[in-house]
Amino acid sequence: MRVLICPDKFRGTLTARQAAEAIEHGWRRKRPDDALDLVPLADGGEGTLDVLAPPGDPATARVRRRVEGPLGDQIEAEFGVGHGVAIVEMSRASGLDLLASGRRDPLRASTFGTGQLMAAALEEGARRLLVCLGGSATNDGGAGMATALGGRFLDSSGTEIARGGGGLVDLATIDLGAVHARWRAVEVIGVTDVDNPLCGPTGASAMFGPQKGATREQVWELDRALAHLAAVAARDLGLDRSREPGAGAAGGLGFGLLAFLGAQLRPGVQVVMETVGFTRRLRAADLVITGEGSLDEQSLRGKVPAGVLAAAREAKVPAAIVSGDASISIPGVSIKTLVARVGHDAAMRDARRSVELVAADLAEEIHT
Repeated sequence: MRVLICPDKFRGTLTARQAAEAIEHGWRRKRPDDALDLVPLADGGEGTLDVLAPPGDPATARVRRRVEGPLGDQIEAEFGVGHGVAIVEMSRASGLDLLASGRRDPLRASTFGTGQLMAAALEEGARRLLVCLGGSATNDGGAGMATALGGRFLDSSGTEIARGGGGLVDLATIDLGAVHARWRAVEVIGVTDVDNPLCGPTGASAMFGPQKGATREQVWELDRALAHLAAVAARDLGLDRSREPGAGAAGGLGFGLLAFLGAQLRPGVQVVMETVGFTRRLRAADLVITGEGSLDEQSLRGKVPAGVLAAAREAKVPAAIVSGDASISIPGVSIKTLVARVGHDAAMRDARRSVELVAADLAEEIHT
């Protein structure tokens, strides 16, 4: 058989590459002669940089820069660049995982460091940027990002407003002259796995604010601040982008890319699959195996399993899923979980071995 192995990461335990290798090793225990093609995937969130610009890949360079973290701390962050294309993962500079739980503060957290990485990518010769949106600590609508690129967000006295989502309520004027002059010829694509608008009950603040440390009162305050940002941007820039799908991604960074840089937003799994030549590799396969840490209803909305299964159906290639746990079933798709095989504790303690066991079971099932 020719088997295409294309999982996402198993959050907290395995990278997408490690998960793919574990599936490979388990499969070969039962079917050593099969031809296996490993294609780790991502959905635009954390881990996308490692998929599109893996360390040691001769086609891309990993560039490290000193930038501001979400709360202004100096940190080291990487991006990838090759052949004029840069991959900037916003979580590397403005991510929630950069802050201890007690320091999470979406009223002050800023995307300024993400803007610094984008500016560094431009200096490295990139003319096309893939900005991966996910895992953010921020809720500033991308104002910090645009400030790092030369934008000015001013209050009624002409003074720069405070960084972070809380400072947006003081915004009176947006000046993007310096940004437009430098970025007009650059193609920017926001890569996202969500389709939330900027504001409202399904917007950035309401849906994702609490996980970033926002109280109920702060969620309302942040939503009001983002609505004010959108109103000022519509007046000063001539177009309201706040209702577009994905504008609420990464605390509104999706909106910032749309409104301040004229970017387009695209589903992350589609961008990644196109970049790695997924369709061509799928056509050569007799079976495709995908997976992620937890398979649930959200997995079918813009995540890696959804993208792979849709492509597999179109190509009429059978599909199977290896996941840590699963709360859904999918007609016609074999789903094998680590929890069912070894239990929750063992799955978390030794995810690699658990994936190998499950993959071996799947290979044996296919064989029989």
